[in-house]
Amino acid sequence: MRWVNWRIQRRNSMALGAVPIALIVLLYLVASAARHAANPDDKILPLPGGMVQAMASLLFEPDQLSGHLIFWTDTLASLYRLGLGIAIAALTALITGLLLGILPPVRATFGPLVTGIAVIPPIALLPILFIAFGLGETAKVALIVIGITPVMVRDLAAHVAALPREQIVKAQTLGASSWQLILRVALPQAMPRLIQAVRLALGPAWVFLISAEAIASDTGLGYRIFLVRRYLSMDIILPYVAWIALLAIVMDTVLAWCSRRLFPWAHGTNP
Repeated sequence: MRWVNWRIQRRNSMALGAVPIALIVLLYLVASAARHAANPDDKILPLPGGMVQAMASLLFEPDQLSGHLIFWTDTLASLYRLGLGIAIAALTALITGLLLGILPPVRATFGPLVTGIAVIPPIALLPILFIAFGLGETAKVALIVIGITPVMVRDLAAHVAALPREQIVKAQTLGASSWQLILRVALPQAMPRLIQAVRLALGPAWVFLISAEAIASDTGLGYRIFLVRRYLSMDIILPYVAWIALLAIVMDTVLAWCSRRLFPWAHGTNP
């Protein structure tokens, strides 16, 4: 049987997906053990025991200055900024994408503007955002919104514009207005695409968040990573990076589950 014709069951798929991760972990453990055998004080590839010991104080011991558990404070701060930025971006992308996709005059007027904004590197706007909004939360959230919204808008607009023309004609034959076309025809079919767009935007959103926190912040996962790098504290950096990856995977999994649950027809399954 050709590989292209293989059908992998869910249980087997999870097992196969775990293989490369296990190999990476094994390779790291072997390399770390080899480096520590040559130099017990090596900081580049810390042993698991060293990472556990370094993270214990951040996880369970309150900070002497603030009285907060640093790790969880960093996590909550980053998730708040990320969640707010993605929520604003998703709402903006949904409204703008629907209007651009279903209304040709709006698409002709504002389509080039959206395209022009989408090709601007968002990181280049970070100094402008800090000057305009200060070093508070607004600039960090704004960077996430500016970074992911234009791409999501273009994707949603293209999806809505590509809806079968027959649907639009039939709705108009039944007397639907432009707003009814948007709400009754385009919106239901745009929602699964919006969730997919958010899933694809998670990676860039994390990049923009970490960048903003690294430059101007006093809490957050990105702030902590760049704070301890000056001490070569890989025993803290690596667990933080792994935690960010785990959070991103959980968010992606939840979004995928919500999409299948709320819009089964978009995934080729019955309700």
